[in-house]
Amino acid sequence: MKKLGAEFFGTFWLVLGGCGSAVIAAAFPDVGIGLLGVSLAFGLTVLTMAFAVGHISGCHLNPAVSLGLWAGGRFPAKDLLPYIIAQVLGGIAAGAVLYLIATGKAGFEVSAGFASNGYGAHSPGGYSLTAALVTEVVMTMMFLLVIMGATDKRAPQGFAPIAIGLCLTLIHLISIPVTNTSVNPARSTGVAVFVGGWAVAQLWLFWIAPIIGGILGALIYRIIGGKEKS
Repeated sequence: MKKLGAEFFGTFWLVLGGCGSAVIAAAFPDVGIGLLGVSLAFGLTVLTMAFAVGHISGCHLNPAVSLGLWAGGRFPAKDLLPYIIAQVLGGIAAGAVLYLIATGKAGFEVSAGFASNGYGAHSPGGYSLTAALVTEVVMTMMFLLVIMGATDKRAPQGFAPIAIGLCLTLIHLISIPVTNTSVNPARSTGVAVFVGGWAVAQLWLFWIAPIIGGILGALIYRIIGGKEKS
């Protein structure tokens, strides 16, 4: 239960910090943080939580990461479903808190997007379903490659949270214009359920693509990284 609690609150912080920066601060008059600020916010949530709860649960905060680590031989299958449930619930709880905050401003419309992920007409840059699919698969693949490598026992110790947090920042810098960046089904679900309609209808992509990418990244690392030292 301690591990599941860590995953719940870790994912809560990721969605509240990352999506909260997009909804509340990205375009705030005169001092908006923009794409760069939102990208950094997502990276900082993972960086801070990796130090805070990494020693408790491993700080997955993401069903695609949990499944990728399982495929990479780093995580037991029996813990997959409890972790994924905790992560999704944490994301939805954060979405609820963000909704309560955001609706405190007159004129706020959740239908405007609420930091949801989308493709086609709901892609920030108007990118197609195919472009969104490729983006999410490749970005999540590289994310897992970095996670597997940074947490390898042969890697420099104590620096993994920094590498992983900066990797997530870079992923957002690349892909926010395409899909608003998911690479995390729990993050996508946490806000989509409050938007409903198109956001829920397109949610399938932001489960399938990150999971495929996460498993691919882990398998690639197993090939190129070999076995860890015992």
